[in-house]
Amino acid sequence: MMYGSNGCFLRVNLTTGSITREAVSPAFYRKYYGGRGMISALLLKELAPGIDALGPDNKVIFATGILTGNPIPGSGRHSVGAKSPVTGGYGDGEAGGFWGAELKRAGYDALIVEGRAAHPVYLAIHNDTVTIKDARHLWGQSTADVQELLTQAEGKVRIAQIGQAGENLVKYACVVHDLEHFVGRCGIGAVMGSKNLRAVTVSGSSTPPVHDPDTMKSLTRFMAQHYQTLASNIYENGTLMVLPPLNAAGGLPTRNFTQGQFEEAEKFFPQTVRDAYMTERSGCYACPVRCGIKVRGGGPYEVDARYKGPEYETVAAFGSNLGISDFEVIQKANELCNAYGLDSIATGMCISFATEAFEKGLISTVETHGRQLAFGDAICLDVIHDIALRQGVGEVLAEGTRSAAAQWGEATLPLAVQIKGQEMPLHEARLKQGLGLGYALSPTGADHTHNLHDTLYVKETPAFDELRALGYTATPLPASTLNAKKARLFHYASFSRYLADCLVTCFFIPWTTNQLQQLIQAVTGWNTTTAEMMAVSERSIVNARLFNLREGFSAKDDALCPRFLEPFEEGPLKGVAILQEDFLEARSAYYQLMGWDEAGVPTPGSLAKLGLLEEEACDYQHNEADA
Repeated sequence: MMYGSNGCFLRVNLTTGSITREAVSPAFYRKYYGGRGMISALLLKELAPGIDALGPDNKVIFATGILTGNPIPGSGRHSVGAKSPVTGGYGDGEAGGFWGAELKRAGYDALIVEGRAAHPVYLAIHNDTVTIKDARHLWGQSTADVQELLTQAEGKVRIAQIGQAGENLVKYACVVHDLEHFVGRCGIGAVMGSKNLRAVTVSGSSTPPVHDPDTMKSLTRFMAQHYQTLASNIYENGTLMVLPPLNAAGGLPTRNFTQGQFEEAEKFFPQTVRDAYMTERSGCYACPVRCGIKVRGGGPYEVDARYKGPEYETVAAFGSNLGISDFEVIQKANELCNAYGLDSIATGMCISFATEAFEKGLISTVETHGRQLAFGDAICLDVIHDIALRQGVGEVLAEGTRSAAAQWGEATLPLAVQIKGQEMPLHEARLKQGLGLGYALSPTGADHTHNLHDTLYVKETPAFDELRALGYTATPLPASTLNAKKARLFHYASFSRYLADCLVTCFFIPWTTNQLQQLIQAVTGWNTTTAEMMAVSERSIVNARLFNLREGFSAKDDALCPRFLEPFEEGPLKGVAILQEDFLEARSAYYQLMGWDEAGVPTPGSLAKLGLLEEEACDYQHNEADA
């Protein structure tokens, strides 16, 4: 008997209309766990090199993890992946909420969608009943309206969908889950749009058996009783908890990363937002923390109460990054991104790029189609509409900053704060220089989630205990330095982050490595070890690396954008920049730690150690039967 998983993938071909179930070997689960681990293996095996990310040969994979569906705090997440139209390489992301647990309850550990429908459709999954349905009446509507229409049609279901941005193939369109949870990065929403797939509804009624339910319950009770202490900051302040310390340290991205402090940042501090705008808290499956918020607004920026309020990334993207101090404008920008299905990080960064270029006279109202762009101006709300609908200046910005800079001239290239085509998250790499290394090395382009946040390791904290459990033996390091020692710290820290992405658990829930090991054993019955867990994490890194190498990426793509090589002109970090020679030293050290050659290519020996030689890289069984 398999514990913790259904042993079944659901495959839907939108071109042919075929729906098949595939039995999956237990060995595949133990090798990859789920989430990013499974997706990276499947995309590497199933996608031909060089395919068009927005063509019918691309695939969208929704994947749960071996802990998903159980009442374990932090397990209410799932991953969605595809070849990314943003970077042209490997793409995936994670979302919280309830959708992943519901897919598991319906009897499937992963959903693989391939082909392209002849017209807009949605996929309805209810246990064994899987149907492709007409969605032409949904096309062109907001995500909130579609949520209501599908709930009326399908009953009590969980819904993953795209908005008009995905329909219009905006490169950084996202996947929206129940209006509150998002796979924001890598443009997976555009891939769904290219397939004419507006939504996937899911409902189920059973959960796979657990090997040792008593141990699982004991661990979950512990976290339920102690999370207010162990995770007090995220519990009390949500993701806005990072904003005050970043601003104080000079690392709050401001005006397109030209500054590190925002003079009116206090208007976004957690207590201010709670007191003035929050109406209720929201959270994810089986999680007591409830770190999300819903908000109210008034006047010209009245917000739709159906949408969730902004997280830190969105607040910084449309606040300090655009020089905007009116929180009601930020709330409205957040609502528009959610309604259209736009990655709020990329959207804010595209607008700040265009604004800096406009203010410096590098582009004019000719390029902006009459928009008078300015930092601190609510005109950003108009540009969001332009981007989602691909009109005016939005036609260029919908392709991302790298493409826009190529069109607007060489002088705008240094203003495009992106890596591999992926716009920068709102974390400053000159403050956290190991994070900068991680930005450059990430297979998905600039990403802050599977990365090192150096400020957590400048002094002895419980975070060090977790790295030492993985074998890390060094001492704290200054945040704004980069060298071989920092590369080693990043190496271990990223392993723990990638492990969370394979289990598809939330790192805001402070499970220790030992507790995760116990949870895996309790749910699956496997006598697992820390070394085995780290191997799963490493496989996900290497498979994504192999995918990108096959697509033509090389060490030259593991590079920083020019902005991080420029020193700050003012603030606590005045004069601080990442030195190119330090970066190259750290990158070379990381390649060595991973067992890659000087060009960043995994050696045959490192692949053999992980069981990733070509003939054994993706060893799940295909036992297909018509649905």
